[in-house]
Amino acid sequence: MTTDAAGSSGRALRAAQLPDDLIITGEAVALEVRPAAFMLRLAGALLDAACYGVVLLALATAVLNGIDIANEARATTVAIVTIACLVVVAPSVVETLTRGRSLGKLATGIRIVRDDGGPIRFRHAFVRALTGLGELWITAGSVAVVVALLNGRGKRLGDLLAGTYAVRVRGAERVAPPLLMPPELDGWARSADIRALPDGLALSARRFLDRTGTLDPASREQLGRRLAARVEPLVSPPPPWGTHPERFLAAVLVARRDREYAVGVRARDAVGATTAELRRLPFGLDR
Repeated sequence: MTTDAAGSSGRALRAAQLPDDLIITGEAVALEVRPAAFMLRLAGALLDAACYGVVLLALATAVLNGIDIANEARATTVAIVTIACLVVVAPSVVETLTRGRSLGKLATGIRIVRDDGGPIRFRHAFVRALTGLGELWITAGSVAVVVALLNGRGKRLGDLLAGTYAVRVRGAERVAPPLLMPPELDGWARSADIRALPDGLALSARRFLDRTGTLDPASREQLGRRLAARVEPLVSPPPPWGTHPERFLAAVLVARRDREYAVGVRARDAVGATTAELRRLPFGLDR
C-alpha cells in the first residue's frame, strides 16, 4: 500500500458514490438514512396543507358564527389567533409528539430528524412551523421549493434554520451485515494504535467493503488501495507486509467497533457500581 494514491482518492470515491461527510458508528454504519426525495416532500406538504386548510375553514366558520361580525376588531383578532394556532402551534405540537411525523409524512413514508439523525424536539418543530408561515403559506410554497431544489438534502428554509431534514423511513436500504476480523490480522489489531478516523473516510471504507461484489475488478482493486492508503497513516504499526487492502480495512473497522463497545461496557459497569455503592450508604448521610 502506498500513500501517493491518496491524493486522487476523492475522484474515485465520488465515482463510486461514497459520501464523505456522514456521522457513523465505530464499525462505520451510517446513523442516518437516505434524505427524502423532493417529490415525496412535496406530496406530504400538499397533504398536510389540505388537512390544515379544511380544519382552518371549519374553525373559521364556527368561530365567525359565534361572534359579533359587526365588531371588526374582535373578528380580526379571533381570525389571527385561529390562523396562528393552526399554522404554527398545531404543526409544532404534532411533529413534537410524533417525533417528526404528520399525516402527510405518514402517507409518504418520511420523517423529520435532526442533522445528526436524532429525533426533533419542540424547538426544532416550532422553528420549522414559524418559518413555514412565510415560506409555505404566505408565498404558496414557492420559497420552500426553490430552497429545497438548491439544497443537496432537499432542505427548505425552515430546515436550514432548525438544523433538520426529511428522511425516508419506508423502503430504506438494507442493513449491512457485520464485519468479521480477518484471522491473520487479529493479533496485529489487538496491539495496533488506531487513531480516530474521519467519519467520511470510515464510512467510505465500510460502503466499499459492502459493495466489493458489485464493483468491476479493476475498479475494486484501485479503490481498495486508495482507501487503504488513506487509512494506513492513521494506524501504527502498519499491517504486516503483503496484507490485502480489503482485509486491512476490515480489520481496522472491526477493531474500532470492538474498542468502542468495550468503552461503552466499562462506562455502564462504572455507573452501575457507583449506583450500587450509593444505595448502600446510610440514610441521611448526604444531608
